[in-house]
Amino acid sequence: MLNYFPPMGIYEVLFSFLDSCGTYMGNPGTHPWAQGFPLTHQLPGGPELPGSIEFGAADLKYPPAAGIDALLEAIRDYYNYFYAANITTDNIAIFAGGRPAIFATVSFLQRDINILIEETEYTPYFDLLRLLDRQPTLIPSNESNRFRPQLSDYQQSAIGPRSFVIKSNPCNPTGVTWSGEQLKSLVEFCSTDDHGAILDEAYEFFHEPGPVSAMTYIEDIDATNLFVIGAATKGLQVPGMRTGWVIAAKQNIEIFRNYSSIGMGGVARPSQLYVANLLQRERVTHARKTVCSFYAEQRARYATAFSELGIELFTGNGGFYHWCRLPGDLTARELNERLFEHKAAILPGTLCDMNRRGDTGPHGNYMRFSFGPLEPESFDENITILKSCL
Repeated sequence: MLNYFPPMGIYEVLFSFLDSCGTYMGNPGTHPWAQGFPLTHQLPGGPELPGSIEFGAADLKYPPAAGIDALLEAIRDYYNYFYAANITTDNIAIFAGGRPAIFATVSFLQRDINILIEETEYTPYFDLLRLLDRQPTLIPSNESNRFRPQLSDYQQSAIGPRSFVIKSNPCNPTGVTWSGEQLKSLVEFCSTDDHGAILDEAYEFFHEPGPVSAMTYIEDIDATNLFVIGAATKGLQVPGMRTGWVIAAKQNIEIFRNYSSIGMGGVARPSQLYVANLLQRERVTHARKTVCSFYAEQRARYATAFSELGIELFTGNGGFYHWCRLPGDLTARELNERLFEHKAAILPGTLCDMNRRGDTGPHGNYMRFSFGPLEPESFDENITILKSCL
């Protein structure tokens, strides 16, 4: 009685890996280069990750639809302190991760709005747009502009009376990051009455030389249709807590509160309490610095090795991926067939193509290589495996 729906792109690789290798990618002995999660233990020189959380009988009750006060206040204080934002807890809604927040936002987007999205983007965007029957306008993001669109590309594509941007920043998969005047100009473009945007900041901490957020440039979010998405998944290193948030105008947060009452039922109180503790001022200041510097070193280390292997890099200065073109005529799908024999896998670039043109399309020999979950001491083995398969 159900219509079939295929797995999202990353899970397509995970399920194929499981079928081929008999184990789940990420288990001991595997090389999870396709997966987008960070190390979930204390980084060298970084703050500890608590091994427990205290909660009482009251925390076993249903959570409030928009989130518990402790987490709402911690998020408010975080953005107001680090980005001079001017928000209250009424501008925040808590979700079970970033993806549900993005899905809910697009679900309520009115039908006459033209969605603008870059040609090379975060894999689930394609799936949610297909499921919600939305046909976006694609912004050129390919080899010709080195996967670095400009604001003028958005302005030229803003066809129709109203447009809405969906953008990850730093970009997953490319790592290209809009910051400074470029990010400010995008915020201004999306802040007018006839424009809006989802600005997905999952990789906020992973930008070199330091974290970046659109909240720096939003003067009055209540006067906009901007939706800034954050989560504990990446920078706070706790993807298993399944805790994310949306910062938006109060009237839009009210819609998310109403939606949660039927579509989600709130997020587990213990998870929210745990994440609220991670956002305490001293600790999160420490985490922002450590995460940024640790992953910048990893990015540079793998970049050097990849270049020596003849892999062409197009990576920006954010995220924990390398976006690159394989040498010769080798496709990413063919590379994965070889990598599976070593219990390794990458994410084929075709799954980041918002046009889904397959191996014969412009993304056929591109890969997204994740160094997010990789221990530094696994570097030599990882490069040896990749070299043998190339």
